[in-house]
Amino acid sequence: MEQQQPEGMSDMARDERAHLVKGCAQVYTGNCKGKTTAALGLAFRAMGSGLKTYIGQFMKGQQYGELEAANRVKPYITIEQYGRKDLVHVKTTPLPEDLRMAEDGLSRARRAMLSGDYDIIVFDEILTAHDFHLISLESMLELVRIKPDNVEIVFTGRHAPQELIDVVDLVTEMVEVKHYYRKGISARKGIEF
Repeated sequence: MEQQQPEGMSDMARDERAHLVKGCAQVYTGNCKGKTTAALGLAFRAMGSGLKTYIGQFMKGQQYGELEAANRVKPYITIEQYGRKDLVHVKTTPLPEDLRMAEDGLSRARRAMLSGDYDIIVFDEILTAHDFHLISLESMLELVRIKPDNVEIVFTGRHAPQELIDVVDLVTEMVEVKHYYRKGISARKGIEF
């Protein structure tokens, strides 16, 4: 089945894919909701300019609404998940299976970054994977060092290490001012997942 171009896509983007001229490194962090949502917004905006985004989701194996949305806009947004179906609960000593899935995901996302097929690479929840001792700080710093000049990379998740903050170009921290969870409103399909 032939993939359709998103409505309103310029003729230039249809005929010859656009490419990012200068890529930077970004971090979306903080203890509030919105990090993945911001990265998805970036991917959506990029798609409007004919750019392609690869999103590697660490520690996520559950069904989220963005997976179905990405299927509808391929090849502009591709999402792959690297994680188990349930939550990782062991923070101090990771299980071998979780380490293997994280390392496999890191390898796949690194290949996507170096492939020349994508303009933006989102390492979604890689900071959380680092906090759970699944991904090393050195691995993340290496991604910044080897990033091609014409590729934008985005790291999302809680607890961004200062060493990473020091080497990237942009850091955004999501700060909770008010949250409906405190009123007992639980996660809702289409909003939180």
